[in-house]
Amino acid sequence: MKFKKVAIANRGEVAVRIIKACQALDIRSVLLHSSVDVSSLAHRLADETCEIGPAASKDSYLNIQANIAGAKKYGADAIHPGFGFLSENADFAKACVDAGITFIGPSEQSIRLFGDKISAKSLVEKVGVPCIPGYQGKKNDVATLRKEAEKIGYPVLVKATSGGGGRGMKVIRNDDEAEEMIASAQREAIQAFGDERVFLEKYLAKPKHIEVQIFADYQGNVFHLFERECSVQRRHQKIIEEAGSASLSSELQAKMTSAAMQIAKEASYQGAGTIEFLLQDEKFYFLEMNTRLQVEHPVTELVTAKDLVMAQILTAAGEDINWVQEDIKTQGHAIECRLYAEDAYSAGIPSTGKILLQTFPAGKNKRYDYGFETGDTISPFYDSMVAKLIVWEPTRQEAIKEMLNVLEDTIVFGIKTNIPYLKAILKHPEFINSTMTTKFIETHFNEGIEALPESKVDSETLDLLYFNASKGSLEQEESNPWAQAWRLP
Repeated sequence: MKFKKVAIANRGEVAVRIIKACQALDIRSVLLHSSVDVSSLAHRLADETCEIGPAASKDSYLNIQANIAGAKKYGADAIHPGFGFLSENADFAKACVDAGITFIGPSEQSIRLFGDKISAKSLVEKVGVPCIPGYQGKKNDVATLRKEAEKIGYPVLVKATSGGGGRGMKVIRNDDEAEEMIASAQREAIQAFGDERVFLEKYLAKPKHIEVQIFADYQGNVFHLFERECSVQRRHQKIIEEAGSASLSSELQAKMTSAAMQIAKEASYQGAGTIEFLLQDEKFYFLEMNTRLQVEHPVTELVTAKDLVMAQILTAAGEDINWVQEDIKTQGHAIECRLYAEDAYSAGIPSTGKILLQTFPAGKNKRYDYGFETGDTISPFYDSMVAKLIVWEPTRQEAIKEMLNVLEDTIVFGIKTNIPYLKAILKHPEFINSTMTTKFIETHFNEGIEALPESKVDSETLDLLYFNASKGSLEQEESNPWAQAWRLP
């Protein structure tokens, strides 16, 4: 093995996931972490740790030079960026190469290509994969965009050219609100990505979000690992994911996986990547490509028995992964629920504090990816995801039933979680029948769920326990960045 030590430029459950893959390959790990993440499972599991900055992401996890310096200081051969933070930052990939450190991911060129939504669409159109009708021209003034929106026909989606995750994305429903929505999207885009460019797409009324996991080895062989159903989203952030999708016929599945492989081959891609599509009326359209490991990769691993993180490391090291497309098959059905520290009864307001107790039910065909344990503190500085709960069963209906059992038996105390919210979703008829679309949450669960009546004693007891768990955070709410503006604009 070329790599003796891998630096991990991330935190939480994905950092733990990468550490475990390194352990399986007999590679030492060094965790590059912020000052507040000393109380985390990844910090305890890593062979070495390096503090790279204070709590604020811009000074630590998003600080390219701090990450490079930390990796060099500890003699790392490579850096794995996980997902989020710098994982799709072309400048970071280049900085790694310039420093003589291998970036475990695609090339700088691939990241730039797919990070720019307009150049990505141009490549996709070149290989003949359908794209959503829209406008990707260079003129970005409001007058031009309003004119093009009228040509496309309302409703229209205005989207940031750079970035993702729902930032810089607005729906324009008529000409009267076009100017306001375009200006708002541009402001958000420049704040989030430093790039005010936007483009327009026809807004699909009720699409499904289907994505295809691809992987390309260092020799240029491209594989697909079938599809995932990701339609359960809140403000463009996924909540529940599945492998595969009950909505695809074998013919449609073949077309979508073939299209995904064509895109990756045309781009000379290397490593793990995900091609995302919108599906409506049996027609699919390219949405975007994520040039990194996905949060939801465990469901694909469970149905294909392939280790994507290990494959990433081997490919970056120039080692064979020994895959053959014909041998990659799926078996059964897997569901993943994202466990968030949030109030399920208050539209998902994040919850901070110390985890007084955390336990997950043991048993066959269950997997839990988590970065925090009993005694650790959930801080207000980062994403509020605590863990991912994943189950595998022979059929989708069995998987739903088992996930409900897992949620019922999971205990997280000291912080509020979205467990009641997840249970309500899994029990909804549209989810059970797999007819849900990306409008599912907006239609049925946009404001969370209604709380059951509590006695005065129960309410006062819970308030006191949560207060003590957060060490007085209720008194310090003004200093909590989640307390003021926790929702995406």
